[in-house]
Amino acid sequence: MRATEPNPKDTPKDTLTAPGEGRLFIDGAWRDPVAGGWRDVVAPATGRVLARVAAGTPADIDVAVAAARRAFDTGPWPRLDVRERARILRRVADLVTERADELATVESLDVGKPITLSRYVDVAAVAGTFEYVTSLTHHLDGAVRATPLPAHAFTRREPVGVVAAITPFNFPLILSTSKFAPALLAGNTIVHKPAGDTPLSALLLARICHEAGLPDGVLNVVTGTGAECGDHLVTHPGIDKIAFTGSSGIGARVAALAGAHLTPMTAELGGNAGNLLFADADLERVLPSVIEAFVFNSGQFCMAGPRLLVERPLLRPVLDILALQVPRIPVGDPSDPATVMGPLVSEAQVERVESLVDGARAAGAEVLTGGARLERDGFFYPPTVLTGLPPDAPVVQEEVFGPVLTVQPFDTEEQAIALANSTGFGLAAGVQTGSIDRAHRVAARLRAGIVWVNGWALIDPGVPFGGVGRSGWGRESGPESLDAYTATKSVVMSLIPAATASDAGQEE
Repeated sequence: MRATEPNPKDTPKDTLTAPGEGRLFIDGAWRDPVAGGWRDVVAPATGRVLARVAAGTPADIDVAVAAARRAFDTGPWPRLDVRERARILRRVADLVTERADELATVESLDVGKPITLSRYVDVAAVAGTFEYVTSLTHHLDGAVRATPLPAHAFTRREPVGVVAAITPFNFPLILSTSKFAPALLAGNTIVHKPAGDTPLSALLLARICHEAGLPDGVLNVVTGTGAECGDHLVTHPGIDKIAFTGSSGIGARVAALAGAHLTPMTAELGGNAGNLLFADADLERVLPSVIEAFVFNSGQFCMAGPRLLVERPLLRPVLDILALQVPRIPVGDPSDPATVMGPLVSEAQVERVESLVDGARAAGAEVLTGGARLERDGFFYPPTVLTGLPPDAPVVQEEVFGPVLTVQPFDTEEQAIALANSTGFGLAAGVQTGSIDRAHRVAARLRAGIVWVNGWALIDPGVPFGGVGRSGWGRESGPESLDAYTATKSVVMSLIPAATASDAGQEE
């Protein structure tokens, strides 16, 4: 995206009118940016301008944080009974369901993902997450603590304050909701900085939350670049907690900025999951999920399975099946319900994938299928399978974030575990086996926040996920998600009568 001045004469016919005409959503109202700049949003499927949104600046972040601060310090939201907050969030879920087609269309055009994926995965997950958190009201209760002190002791779970939510381009709706829902239930207020490439659904979701009854200033959205808006947001003295999802490299930078200001932070970062396929697995059952694990969302999925580790007796049969099945995956127009895989999000993302694949080919890797950019409008790269790679190859060790699968053999369970744990990432992993004993044994030794057995991407709002190592820290979804957005306060009330205490003090 690039900064421009809006000019209706320059607007292509296939543009989308952004929610709020692309303005910032601050303090319950649509606002022009302080500096008056605008940015183009490019459609990944065509490479043409899709919409225009405000080019936020630090001045806009200041206005948004001030609004969120007022809403938290003096507004009604943190002071509502948690059941009333849950009622409003349930209304959000209902409105998301009612407007599912609109949300799915915006998400599909903006991200380039197939419309069926946007409608039946992304939007459904958003509604499900808001519904789920409304069941967690009892998790915000305090507890009485037994103590030998002459006192009554109890705990309270209180909201942390103003949350900075920073989300990436690949799952804008899902990854913003995984932060919004628990943060809002707990009584926090939010300033959201969506990805610069895919900001449109964030604006639409803000409108829906406001229509559901969220008070002014509780949810604010500032569109803009990470370098300008993101850095200012994470270092802002009015921010009490940062919730970040993005690459490990950017996450490290954000963590350094947050650390300098002692601002608490949770981070869901990159992944490079190993998917272990043992010889006793049911190939007919598990291979569809093996393929889905690296082509889902065009491989732009932090919990993708881009590294397939195959027990050696299965290597040749598996390669033969991949060579036959992967080229048949429908790649094309995201608006076509038959499309399984759409484009990558940007030219830069295609160039990154090309660079890693070309480097692997130059180093002697065999390209089983794919391996060259598709010659058509937009940012399309085909599903690609590589084999014959050493464990230290860059395409194996680094997060590709594209539809690329590397296949490596192993001879023993111990070797498979070592290969799976060799990259430093630890977001997800897979174990494909017919042995329940092996499933438990191997899952326990994989360094990952979530392990899928005989499947992939089995995700539910009640099941926590998050990473270890280079994949970050903290957990989203499940009751555990509330931990990041609450602070435990202890209250200890003396049982010594005030008069007695005063008399004791006089005697001393």
